[in-house]
Formats: sequence, C-alpha cells, structure tokens
Amino acid sequence: MTKTIKVALAGAGAFGIKHLDGIKNIDGVEVVSLISRDIEKTRETAAQYGIGHVTTELAHSLALPEVDAVILCTPTQMHASQSIACLKAGKHVQVEIPLADSWTDAQAVADLARSSGLVAMCGHTRRFNPSHQAVHNKIVAGEFNIQQMDVQTYFFRRTNMNALGQARSWTDHLLWHHAAHTVDLFAYQCGSPIVKANAIQGPIHPTLGIAMDMSIQLQAANGAICTLSLSFNNDGPLGTFFRYIGDSATYIARYDDLFTGKEEKIDVSRVAVSMNGIELQDREFFAAIREGREPNSSVAQVLPCYQVLHQLEQQLLA
Repeated sequence: MTKTIKVALAGAGAFGIKHLDGIKNIDGVEVVSLISRDIEKTRETAAQYGIGHVTTELAHSLALPEVDAVILCTPTQMHASQSIACLKAGKHVQVEIPLADSWTDAQAVADLARSSGLVAMCGHTRRFNPSHQAVHNKIVAGEFNIQQMDVQTYFFRRTNMNALGQARSWTDHLLWHHAAHTVDLFAYQCGSPIVKANAIQGPIHPTLGIAMDMSIQLQAANGAICTLSLSFNNDGPLGTFFRYIGDSATYIARYDDLFTGKEEKIDVSRVAVSMNGIELQDREFFAAIREGREPNSSVAQVLPCYQVLHQLEQQLLA
C-alpha cells in the first residue's frame, strides 16, 4: 500500500488525544473520522486536528469506504465487540490495551483476526517505549538477562476519573487493564512464557465495585520472576515504574525514560525515531499495514497475556 492510509479514531478522550498527537508526526497517514460520545466536544477536537467527519457511532465511520483502519481508544468494556465490528467491516484495527476484559472475548477477537487476513494489533505500549526497547535490545544481543522484574503501578483514583482528572463514564480495572501491561511485557522481555501466576487483592470499593489494591507474582519458564504491586489508593507519584534486575545490570524504566539502578539517566534518544511510545506504537501499526505483515503486539502475540489474566481472575474469584 503506497496511498495515504485513512484512519478513523474512536474515543477522543485523554488517550485518543495522545494518538492524534502521535499521528501528526507520521507521513502518509490521515485521520478522516473521529468518533466519541459527546458530539460537541468531538467537533471541537476534530476542528483542532483538521478531521472532517465526526460522529457518535462507530458504525457510521465503518461505513465510510475511504477508511482503511481504525484505532479504538474507547472504554475497556467495548474493546472486544468494537474490534470484531472493525474486522467484520474489513478494516485494519488497533485496539488500545486491554484487548478484552474476559478470556472468551479475547479468544473471539483473536479467532476473527486470524481468519480475516487484516492487521489486528493491541496497544501494549510498553513494548514500544524507548526505555523498554533499549532493555529488549540488550536482551536480544545477549548482554542482559532478567532475573527479576519489580513493578509498581500506582494511581490515586478513589473516584471514577480519567488520566486528565475528569469524570469517567466507565470503570477501570487493575487486573484486566493495568496488570496486562506488565504480564505481557514480562513474557516478551524474557522471551519465555509465564508458567506460574498468583494474585491476591484488597477490599472491594463500595461504589466502584473493584479491588483498589492488588499484588501479582509471575514466573517465566526460564526461571525469571516478576512481582507486581498495583493500587488505585496511592496518594503519591502516579504511573508505572519498572525495575529490571538482571545478571549484568539493573535498569529502571519510567515510561519512555531509562535509568541505571543508581538513578543515572541513560540516553535512549537513538533507540527509535521518536521518544514517544504511543507514536512508535502507531508507526508499527501503519508500517504493518503497508508491508502486509504481522505487527509487533499483534492480537495473536498478546493473547497469552489474557490467558494468564483469566487464570488470575479465577484465583481471585475462588
């Protein structure tokens, strides 16, 4: 494909804006349709980014013959059904993490993606952050092997709000969303499947109906271990912080930035063409479409992560 790739983006919230900002830097790609639930706010955002078509219905965008691909930045509970709708409409699709909030739905998307011949990708951004890419390159080169990953995913969300501090129309989840980042990244970086997984959780929030604190242990087939602590109760620095403890070094990754175990910053500006993990994720999606290949973080590649999440959920429900 040499023509401009025309994209519909669903979900003009905090994460949708991150994608729109990243796509601005990518040649040969144009967002032609924007879908979100508040039509007036959607029109305002579309005007800022020069997007001609706005709607509150994904189906309206899928009916546009010029649309080649869709990026879904919608609530978690809609991801699987909307991914399936995109594939059935003959559109390439990138769905933001998580692929689904159940193993059954994740399998359904993967099955359709396999038979469709379309590019189907999930936004497991940690595979693309320059910080994690730098560590991955060392692993592939045989210079570093993970012995342990120690990960903290902390937010302060005692009310239902998004990354911009705005009221959210849906409920987020520590297991199916935030743990998915680490479960997938751990197996990806180790190059080894997860063979043991354990989880415990704290009290259920009386109105949100979710656990606000969780602890997860993982072990890969090669013996490496991971300890993941998650909280929506942490009144402090927000985000996810990864400590890679290996046989030759220790690294700390904070989103796109990388440090030594002694907090010395490492220059990762030459790892990729951008220092923005979301932009790099989108570049991979569009490159896979142009080249007719499977992308890194394809639905097929990340599916084992959701099987582990399902196993952990069964433990927590027991």
